[in-house]
Amino acid sequence: MEKLLILTHVDESGAALTKASLESVAAGVEFAAALGAELTIGIVGAACEAASNSLAGTAARVLVVAGEAFAQPRYASDAAACEALCRAAGATLVFAPESSRFVRVMPGVAFRLTGFVDTHITALSKGDTLEATRWFYRQRVEAVLHRETRPWFLLLEVGTREPWIAASGQVQVETVPVVLPELRTTVTGIHAPKQDEQTIRPEAKVLFVAGAGWTKKQADGQVHAVEAESLILGFLHTTDASLGSSKSLVDQSGENQEVLKFMTHMNQVGQTGATPRHPKGLSTCCHGEEPHVVGWRFINERRAVNLDPNCGWARGKTDVLYVADAFKVMAKVNALLAERK
Repeated sequence: MEKLLILTHVDESGAALTKASLESVAAGVEFAAALGAELTIGIVGAACEAASNSLAGTAARVLVVAGEAFAQPRYASDAAACEALCRAAGATLVFAPESSRFVRVMPGVAFRLTGFVDTHITALSKGDTLEATRWFYRQRVEAVLHRETRPWFLLLEVGTREPWIAASGQVQVETVPVVLPELRTTVTGIHAPKQDEQTIRPEAKVLFVAGAGWTKKQADGQVHAVEAESLILGFLHTTDASLGSSKSLVDQSGENQEVLKFMTHMNQVGQTGATPRHPKGLSTCCHGEEPHVVGWRFINERRAVNLDPNCGWARGKTDVLYVADAFKVMAKVNALLAERK
């Protein structure tokens, strides 16, 4: 019989599981039942009592690794914690969220346990055995994987399923002891931009993508980069949307052209960029070429604004295409949003 372990970790508050962890819990509960597997949930964090109580209703054995050493992400301590949880559970299958905290340690944990790890899992299915789906070659090739190797570690892509709905209650937990190696890294704090300066927001409901048209000459023959920055930032601040970019726009910084100062290659969406998952997406001044659109395939509702009615977005790549001037459209949108505020 399979023994399924769901590895989770607490969020920045230290009092609750991350959304990505709850998505893994939902997957684990579903497939433990489908496989007839013994279900265990492992939690890593400084204090795990409140987080563990949110798992009432899973009917799972709950193991925790807690302590100040596990308050912050760090390879040495997190790898030791995950290894200890896997051994305590006797896991043959391990589900874990593809969070920045776990993605860096899971290959090492799989190696220590002579197992195998697969990353970027977007779907799971039950045939004769468990099958996992992921994308290769920049989201262009879809593969269905099945492995005999145990333990099999599966890092589940964030945003691919609904999270487990936490139920209040008391959960009996078992504390797993961990022998830590020498810790040569000390976490002294986090330096991050202010919330209103942050443009990449994975949890945002809307993805706003800007294309190179924002920095090209407009109808009056002039470039209006400053106005473009004002319109885009105004929309982001009002809606808390996440910002994406086409490759052509972020590459302009090396071509001595007008650029949007807040845009970096981290914002790039597409074949050579990110493939974000948001409920809705709005593309402006992009032509909808295939290398860029490939990064949009996980956006549920796609809309675009472009002056060219024959651009790539019009060829079945977007749900709605507005043939209009993006400067005028976004100015009007920002005005309407300001009225609602």
